[in-house]
Amino acid sequence: MPKIIGLTGGIGSGKSKVALRFSALGIPCYIADDRAKDLMNTSNHLKEAVCKVFGSESYLDGVLNRPYIANLVFKDASALAQLNALVHPAVAQDFIEWVAVQEAPYVIKEAAILFENGGSKLCDSVILITAPEALRLKRVLERDNSSVEAIQDRMSKQWSDNRKIPLADYHIENMEWDDTVLKIDAIHQKLIQTSLSKGN
Repeated sequence: MPKIIGLTGGIGSGKSKVALRFSALGIPCYIADDRAKDLMNTSNHLKEAVCKVFGSESYLDGVLNRPYIANLVFKDASALAQLNALVHPAVAQDFIEWVAVQEAPYVIKEAAILFENGGSKLCDSVILITAPEALRLKRVLERDNSSVEAIQDRMSKQWSDNRKIPLADYHIENMEWDDTVLKIDAIHQKLIQTSLSKGN
């Protein structure tokens, strides 16, 4: 069984790019948000559960009606909690099944709210990616068609870096990509050595 290494960071920190670097090093990466989106369109059990809670308008021709769902959950914290209560267990089970067929010494589980939802407790180690808020804001504005207010609202719903840093086993401040690559590669070597020394 591979070691499970959590990879997390706030919006705009660059954790998805970091995950791509681990993939390039031959490490399997599970992107929790992407799998959640896939499962909401492919799992009949999950689709039925979402329709039961949020109504038949949740799907159009069998495909998740994302604007409808987004409009419901971003205005109502209890609706978001209900959606998470449906999606998170499905993703957790999917991840268990995915890990079971991996043969690498370790795998990466990338998730934005790994500490917030308790997922870090299921990881052997956690890598936290941070960046100054102004840089994160700039990155997201360049990437998404979002307003500053909308991005700051999303940031406010995530834990602060100061709260997460003491909880992480590894911390990368992702400002200059060349520096970040060196840090990723050093962590990779350490994780490989740790796995081999424990006989995995």
